[in-house]
Amino acid sequence: MSEQKHELVLELTMDAPAEKLFRCYSDPKLLQQWFAPKPWTIKSVDNDFRPGGRSSFVMASPEGQEYPNAGIYLEIVPNKKIVTTDAITPDTYEPAGPFMVAEITFEDLGNGKTKYRAVARHWTEETKTQHEQMGFHEGWGQTARQLETLAKTL
Repeated sequence: MSEQKHELVLELTMDAPAEKLFRCYSDPKLLQQWFAPKPWTIKSVDNDFRPGGRSSFVMASPEGQEYPNAGIYLEIVPNKKIVTTDAITPDTYEPAGPFMVAEITFEDLGNGKTKYRAVARHWTEETKTQHEQMGFHEGWGQTARQLETLAKTL
């Protein structure tokens, strides 16, 4: 698992087919069930799942504090790849204080298994370090396992 300049990478082998994992990203009702590391929650999702479409959700802490996140989908390849960014918002297409570009890939390994790869590309070393200190590997790892668990129920 090699990381490039300003990248954080998470790679896992999941015991779920790529199409079910992808569905958990594309369906807002499913996304809401797994996308925040528990005990955090996703309070609402307002996505337009297509390239150029809105990627918007509100994450809530266990104490109820809300954290809105907005961006756009840059690329979607069904059952294979999802790329989003928070660098611009779908409403204004103006810079929104960019933090990263996220790329999620699903590689079918056969027998219902998938190689899941999440890459967070940051503009600066400072934002990469900030994301790492926020718990990138722990948080994204936990949500990936929550994704896997949900996908196995579909």
